[in-house]
Amino acid sequence: MSPHEADSIVPFEVLYGSHHGWLNGWLRRSVGCSQQAADLAQDTFVRLLVRNQPITARAPRALLARIARGLVIDHWRRDALERAYLEALAQLPEASHPSPEVRHEALQCLERIAQMLEGLKPAVREAFLLYQLGGLTHAQVAAQLGLSSRTVERHVANALLHCYRLCFETPT
Repeated sequence: MSPHEADSIVPFEVLYGSHHGWLNGWLRRSVGCSQQAADLAQDTFVRLLVRNQPITARAPRALLARIARGLVIDHWRRDALERAYLEALAQLPEASHPSPEVRHEALQCLERIAQMLEGLKPAVREAFLLYQLGGLTHAQVAAQLGLSSRTVERHVANALLHCYRLCFETPT
């Protein structure tokens, strides 16, 4: 491919027609489910449309794979969250199980929280979760993680600030 061809713009329809089958097969091998692969392939192309940037002929499969890989990771994270949530629900008496609508909202909320905490260092995230969701005191978290109480306080404060910024500050 000449340098000029590599920088040429590829119409979306051409990219879709040329690479959808490949991407679908790649995703099917990755997730092991043809329906989920089809959904993820469509989501990948939707992400490209939403980007609203020209697509060059330079490594289109690499671009598609990078976007799809992020979607697969999101899929696995959601799946793990859902399994953990359902396991926690199984521990509750049947009478206190929430309605399907409430379960759906709770899973969406948990997914949003997981996305927000994803940008934190593992030690900060763990301290925050133990303190906020585990109901432990700073001292108890410190003892469990082998940190000082002051470090745990700093970790929790950093995590709260991180979440606040994601929720309320507009990107510049």
